[in-house]
Amino acid sequence: MPSFALTSRRRLLCGAAGLTALTALPAMAQTASKLLPQKAKSLPLSDVRLLASDFKTAVDVNEKYLLTVNADSLLHNYRKGAGLTPKAEIYGGWERDTIAGHSLGHYLSAISLMYASTGNPEFKTRAVYIIDELALIQGMQGDGYVAGFTRKRKDGTVVDGKEIFPEIMAGDIRSAGFDLNGCWVPLYNWHKLYGGLFDAQTFCGINKGLYVGEKLGVYIDKVFAALNDEQVQKVLDCEFGGLNDSFAELHRRTNNPRWLALANRMHHKRIIDPLMAGEDKLGGNHANTQVPKLLAEATLYEITGKPEHHKATSFFWERVTKHHSYVIGGNADREYFFAPDTISKHITEATCEHCNTYNMLKLTRSLYSWNTDSSYFDYFERAHFNHVLSQQNPKTGMFSYMTPLFTGAERGFSSPFDNWTCCHGTGMESHAKHGESIFWEGGDALFVNLYIPSTAKWAAKNAQITLDTRYPYDGASKLTVSSIRRPTRFKLALRVPGWAKSAEVTVNGKPAKATRDGGYLVIDRVWTAGDSATLTLPLDLRFEATTDDAKVGAILYGPLVLAGDLGPVETEFKGTEPALVANDLIATIKPVAIEKAHFRTEGSGRPAELNLVPFYSQYERRSAVYFKNFDEAQWKVEEAAFLAEQARLKDLAARSVDVMHLGEMQPERDHNLESDVSWPGSYRGRYGRDARQGGFMQFTMKVRPDVPLILQASYWGDDRRQYDILIDGEKLTTVTHATAPKPGEFFDEQYPVPERFTKGKSQVLIRLQPSGGRSTGMVFGMLLFTAK
Repeated sequence: MPSFALTSRRRLLCGAAGLTALTALPAMAQTASKLLPQKAKSLPLSDVRLLASDFKTAVDVNEKYLLTVNADSLLHNYRKGAGLTPKAEIYGGWERDTIAGHSLGHYLSAISLMYASTGNPEFKTRAVYIIDELALIQGMQGDGYVAGFTRKRKDGTVVDGKEIFPEIMAGDIRSAGFDLNGCWVPLYNWHKLYGGLFDAQTFCGINKGLYVGEKLGVYIDKVFAALNDEQVQKVLDCEFGGLNDSFAELHRRTNNPRWLALANRMHHKRIIDPLMAGEDKLGGNHANTQVPKLLAEATLYEITGKPEHHKATSFFWERVTKHHSYVIGGNADREYFFAPDTISKHITEATCEHCNTYNMLKLTRSLYSWNTDSSYFDYFERAHFNHVLSQQNPKTGMFSYMTPLFTGAERGFSSPFDNWTCCHGTGMESHAKHGESIFWEGGDALFVNLYIPSTAKWAAKNAQITLDTRYPYDGASKLTVSSIRRPTRFKLALRVPGWAKSAEVTVNGKPAKATRDGGYLVIDRVWTAGDSATLTLPLDLRFEATTDDAKVGAILYGPLVLAGDLGPVETEFKGTEPALVANDLIATIKPVAIEKAHFRTEGSGRPAELNLVPFYSQYERRSAVYFKNFDEAQWKVEEAAFLAEQARLKDLAARSVDVMHLGEMQPERDHNLESDVSWPGSYRGRYGRDARQGGFMQFTMKVRPDVPLILQASYWGDDRRQYDILIDGEKLTTVTHATAPKPGEFFDEQYPVPERFTKGKSQVLIRLQPSGGRSTGMVFGMLLFTAK
């Protein structure tokens, strides 16, 4: 049977409802006027409490984990750099690399958010302790400097990261994108620290951290003041997170113009200027390096009102969510944006870094606060349910880095203390604040944007609100005014998701007059204690195709992305990637346990029927998310093409002399692999290896001296490369792919081997040597076979 991965919008039973489409809602009165305020703000996190749900479980599990973390371990390098004795051993993972220290900022944010979410005083106590330690460390430094990152010198010696800044101020700026003079993203590191200091003030009321931030700002401003504009841009070419956002926010909190000037100085022209001009040049750029820069643009817009900041922010959000995002709301492949509208070509095991979505949801909140367009929350809900909730294993409390969408891939989770990464950090934060975006207020309106069981205090109306729902496993959500000081008139705006074909609303169990305003049902009345409104949405199945291939897509049930269950992670998936074959696909998907959103195909699954379950719940299971979808006639054509390809591969195998499976331990040993500046890896289920500038890889392969041979290399079509192939020291050819040769697909390239290279030999040494300042790119194996 064919090997497949994805599926089509054309046979969508429910119609092509995209993220922002809102179909006719007969239950609503129609109006062209804008009843609702344009601007809104979320209710304070400390005024919202979650009730039983998977989101509440995520917060509870995270709360337990955060209490096991030792802040002194995260402060290890901070104290050491200031000449103080560390109080605890440093943690593992990135904390033992030159990026060390970034996790402290994440942790400070996480415990501050958790204090707001739970009221547990231990979290505020910890936040106070960390900031006191930072103030002490900063005092020992004497010049405002405080950091935990380190620097690796050219001789391999690891020293305190402060050493790089005199070099930078002198104009000696060296970076390859993530390292700055031997230190891994130090400015990004500071951005995370500032985030923690701000969150401690916002959610715990700790002002002392702001003084630490101002003193550190003086040091950073001194560094940038020594640079001309060209040198600033060179520094900004190294990932700096949203450090410009940090200084814009510092200005907002202190009203000191010095910090606004510094934020504006950190304007990264190469990325931001095209966005301001409405140009999508995101492809090929590291994704999460860019998103925080747009958070800065959002903050600068809120401070200055300048339209160019709004333009960059809104244009970026629109391009990413509608042209660069997967069905679960995440984005990027191998951490990088690719060409817009090419999702079907990038279904891999390296999709959807969690940090990207963490930051995109922050950006979404900003945009919505300026314009209460419900479509922002169509995206937010999609990503919140299907990506963020899938990122934490509720059994262990641990976090995934990527959320792979490749068929059969294992999700993979961190360990508590030994492999800290950026996504471990944002995971601690994300699962401390699931209540932050449910309720919003603006003017005399209360917006309900997420249907998560919860209670809230609405201080503006002296009211207590209860939201009771099993959504998205049940379409009904009931909001009750649990208490209110006196009967009060206000508007209740209930978001109707863009995928919903209809909606019904009742008040106190009876049909109610509701007015449609954009994507909301609005009930404008006098509310008293005990009044309730119930919104009922139809939870329909639908097929959502990728924008670039109508035969490739995913199955959704309401807001939930469904996945084919391919078994436990302990069992490696070696089967054929499933496809769906039906003239009417949705009619073949039958409920098994509707209360759990469990379904099964009947007659459409190939090579076997599929159990379909919510994707986010597949923590310790393997999944198929994207499917190819065919009608019966298309399937016959596909089968014929598959059989022809199998015949070609069979012929090639018959003529094979030797094959080198690069990136696999045993084949590399069998072929005597030697390498330098070279790393193995895997992509889309295939193993490979690359060699970078200054390195090489070489290995032996068997040959037949009496026949013409062909050497075949396998590549991924988006990779650029330039390298020489040498056989026993003599150059066979130079491989050059200056541009992406075949975007979105694997391909083979063949190089005839003249008989002089093999005459009288039983084996040869093949060496792949980067040239022209490039690398070999990933090489997914080499095959020597006889010419026909």
